[in-house]
Amino acid sequence: MIAGDRVGVTVFVQVPVGDAFAVFTEEIDQWWRRGPAYRLARGKPGTLTLEPKLGGKLIERWGEGNSRDIGTITTWEPPKHIVLEWRAFNFREGEVTTVELWFEASGEGTRVKLEHRGWAAIPADHPVRHGEPVDAFIRALGMWWGSLLTSLRLHAEG
Repeated sequence: MIAGDRVGVTVFVQVPVGDAFAVFTEEIDQWWRRGPAYRLARGKPGTLTLEPKLGGKLIERWGEGNSRDIGTITTWEPPKHIVLEWRAFNFREGEVTTVELWFEASGEGTRVKLEHRGWAAIPADHPVRHGEPVDAFIRALGMWWGSLLTSLRLHAEG
């Protein structure tokens, strides 16, 4: 593994595996944070949807017909595993990373593990990195995903 290529985040959710997977996939618009750090709609009305199938898209829609594809499902194994080909809003043609999630039974709930990898293929001076050195960018990305998975946990647990 190349240094700075991946970030991993884990959260424990006190619901069964099937419920955690369903909340992640079917209720994504309800738990995914709003605001400029998380959506292009920047807190304005909009929706985030995940088409629950192999080849399905993660799509953000806002305003008068504005939308963007964020990801494409490349592995679909409900309720345990999902992989997305991920594209940040400012990725150029052919630039992609991979987001992989595992949902594993753990005690009275579910351990959700996320890995976002493929950053070594994205140039160090790419705008997605906000001018940060690799280690600072990966740390910030981990915090970003940690915030989102915390939001998932809070929503799933009611």
